[in-house]
Amino acid sequence: MSVPDPPRDAAPPAPPERPKAWGGVFEQATDERVERFSESVSFDRRLADDDIDGSIAHAAMLAAQGLIGADEAARIRAALEEIRAEIRAGTFEFTIAKEDIHLHVESALTARLGDSGRRLHTARSRNDQVATDLRLWCRRSIDLVDAAAAALQRAFLGLAEREADLVIPGYTHLRRAQPVLAAHQLLAWCEKLDRDRQRLADCRRRVNVLPLGSGALAGTSLPIDREQVRAALGFEATAANSLDAASDRDFACELAFVIALMGVHLSQWAEEWIIWSTEEFGFLRLPENFCTGSSIMPQKINPDVLELVRGKSARAIGNLQALLVLLKGLPTAYNRDLQEDKEPLFDSVDTILAVLGVAAPLVAGTAFARERVAASIDRGHLDATSLMEALIAAGTPQRTAHETVGKLVRRAMRRGVALDDLSDEEFSADCAEWNASLRSALGASRAVGRMASFGSTAPARVADQIKAWQRRLSTDGGG
Repeated sequence: MSVPDPPRDAAPPAPPERPKAWGGVFEQATDERVERFSESVSFDRRLADDDIDGSIAHAAMLAAQGLIGADEAARIRAALEEIRAEIRAGTFEFTIAKEDIHLHVESALTARLGDSGRRLHTARSRNDQVATDLRLWCRRSIDLVDAAAAALQRAFLGLAEREADLVIPGYTHLRRAQPVLAAHQLLAWCEKLDRDRQRLADCRRRVNVLPLGSGALAGTSLPIDREQVRAALGFEATAANSLDAASDRDFACELAFVIALMGVHLSQWAEEWIIWSTEEFGFLRLPENFCTGSSIMPQKINPDVLELVRGKSARAIGNLQALLVLLKGLPTAYNRDLQEDKEPLFDSVDTILAVLGVAAPLVAGTAFARERVAASIDRGHLDATSLMEALIAAGTPQRTAHETVGKLVRRAMRRGVALDDLSDEEFSADCAEWNASLRSALGASRAVGRMASFGSTAPARVADQIKAWQRRLSTDGGG
């Protein structure tokens, strides 16, 4: 169960009396304007679960090393679970005087346990603490995004299974090019999502490195056991350089990039389906419960969900750029600028999860307008390449076959007919190699059936791909 998000742009109110800045060196209370300017608890409170998980593992390690008592570690764990329950229930009090989630949890712990609570921060800094929290959050988020992407793959696969025999026009330059099976077109989106999921898995490896124990930047002189903490939190590796570990945000940029590219893929899909669902194309029937109407035009059924899918990719791209610009001027080790890493990353994850959450049911509820497709499939001379390849197979050089078929297409265009409507005499006028057996290459369905290469739109190849995707998405969720 995750911690509920705060209302957007809602910073907790400051108390009437503000304490001195953290640390005994300060003599003056922090200016209220600084509190409001520098607080992050309004958004980093969503790291509460991760902060508490990290603190529990840290306390257990401190006890194992004799830095705190075993009974203290047990009390710390129990109190932290109480704090977690209060945060989840919405009864925990937040204030900008305690600027971030880490200070909130520690202050609440100290209020309950006194010195035992104060000992929890032994051998750690907020620098390595927040780096650990963010990695734990990213790891969970990657798993959520991956599962949602797999659900969308299953939706595309389901539609491909239902439309397995349908031949549709394939396009390049938004001009009719060659006929393909609708299933082939749909499985192309499974491939793009699969690459996105591979990138998520690869990113997860670099996310899954423990920075805790690096301290502020130099490590600690205290006898800690980072391997124990690594194992307790399920990290695959331990960061080897304390100076780098506390300030590394490469993993955040990488996750933002993976999400941005996934957003681009989904935007491309949305654009294609917006076009295909227009009256001019009419290839798709979108589910009405995923469309909206017009405030003034009663007849309108607008593809607003697809348009928002297309539009929200811009946010993911912008968030990636924000993170890269944030990092580009920072020197080695932690700088407070890094507080600004969370909101773009949080927004990217929230956005892609929202997009995937509507995309899968939209795809599942969509159907092809088979009559409309069938009525238009032989327009545009989609079988021209098929005829050219038939001539090549009979011995005609490719360039010669290309020119010959181009002339035949021009002849058919003048008459306003399909290639298959030309007479043998008309074919022979432009094609010395013409014979009646070449007609087997004409027509969209026959052209699709003649495909043979691996990865092509050949019915047998597409059937194999459907079976392969069924296996992959049933055994391991895809990927």
